[in-house]
Amino acid sequence: MHVRRLAPADAPAYRALMLDAYARHPEAFTSTVAEREPLPLAWWEARLPEGDAPGSLTVGAFDANGALVGAAGLLFETRERWRHKATLFGMVVAPAARGTGLGRALVDALLAAARARAGLRTVQLTVTQGNAAAQRLYEAAGFRVFGIEPMAVAHGDGFLDKLHMACDLQAPRPSGPEA
Repeated sequence: MHVRRLAPADAPAYRALMLDAYARHPEAFTSTVAEREPLPLAWWEARLPEGDAPGSLTVGAFDANGALVGAAGLLFETRERWRHKATLFGMVVAPAARGTGLGRALVDALLAAARARAGLRTVQLTVTQGNAAAQRLYEAAGFRVFGIEPMAVAHGDGFLDKLHMACDLQAPRPSGPEA
């Protein structure tokens, strides 16, 4: 497995991975298959800018056969008073690749990129309340819960709450068996 920045040429595989994730785990994402499937490939390519684009960075994990089996992104804030923040989004690991450390490798790659970016101090994310595996992954990488957003996402006939988590990029990095 190797992790690298995704480029526009990766858009077809990225689109397929994300649409599968939206279908398998609708409770985990704010986007839906119905919203994203009709979008043209150009929309997906635009989400994967090359070079040092100011807005975002998306990384992917590839298996030994070169198949994209995981992805996650960072959205960088551009407003003057928010430039110290980024948001981790779209974290997905294909079912066959779960339990291999791939999720942690994706998070670590994004945190390393965030630490290398001048002026960036914190990375935030949301995770569906009750998704204990994802919460453990993020906590092991240094994220801490700082709030709960009730009724954050409409789902079926009800709503899901989201935990808001943040990682202080200047805090000591976690170590030990959980890290």
